[in-house]
Amino acid sequence: MSDARMARDELERLLAADAPTIAASLEPRFFDAAEQYVDLLLSANARLNLTRIVEPAEVARLHLLDALSALPTLDALQPARAIDIGSGGGVPGLVLALARPEVAWTLVDSVGKKADALRAIVEALGIGGVSILAERAEALGHDVRHRELHDVATARACAALPVLAEYALPLVRRGGAVIAWKGAISAQELEIGRRAAETLGGRATVRETGIGVLGHHRLVVLEKVSETPHRFPRRPGEPARRPLG
Repeated sequence: MSDARMARDELERLLAADAPTIAASLEPRFFDAAEQYVDLLLSANARLNLTRIVEPAEVARLHLLDALSALPTLDALQPARAIDIGSGGGVPGLVLALARPEVAWTLVDSVGKKADALRAIVEALGIGGVSILAERAEALGHDVRHRELHDVATARACAALPVLAEYALPLVRRGGAVIAWKGAISAQELEIGRRAAETLGGRATVRETGIGVLGHHRLVVLEKVSETPHRFPRRPGEPARRPLG
């Protein structure tokens, strides 16, 4: 049995045991696509470092299930257009695109080789409605084709919360939201992130996934309640050097 098939089987087992509501929201074809995606990801990873997680059971839990844990939050927002920042090998953005193909997804990575690998994976999957950009989020935040036009922005393992807020909130329309995957986030990071979000027109809340096998993983949701001031995001590199908050 291939690693991709083992990851698929483990995902189906985890969903049935720990997230039956999410499982029921997935079309059967999702699992075929997810298996193909894992096969393509692991093959590409042999040539380019896209992920350190390669053991099938961990791919199922920490990549696939972790991404899918946001589906209830995503579905409540009913997005037509979403953007994933720091996509790397496609988690969470591409996994969510496979689960919700009706959403137009833009996957962004600042590293050209990673964006090229992700583009090849998307082409091999033969899915529409997904575009790949090799660009910095700070530049996209001032691009009229992206600024305050997306319903949702997603990001996992991208940056500390105050930095991520400056990357992502300028890309989201008022009424939309940023969904950030976080582990055991410290009270300090959360508080500074809340203040940064307020400066940028957002409001932060923390939501538990309710999936026990994901441990301390949780979602920080930044609701976009007002327009982001035009001076944000600052020039490339500045949000990380001098975080807001």
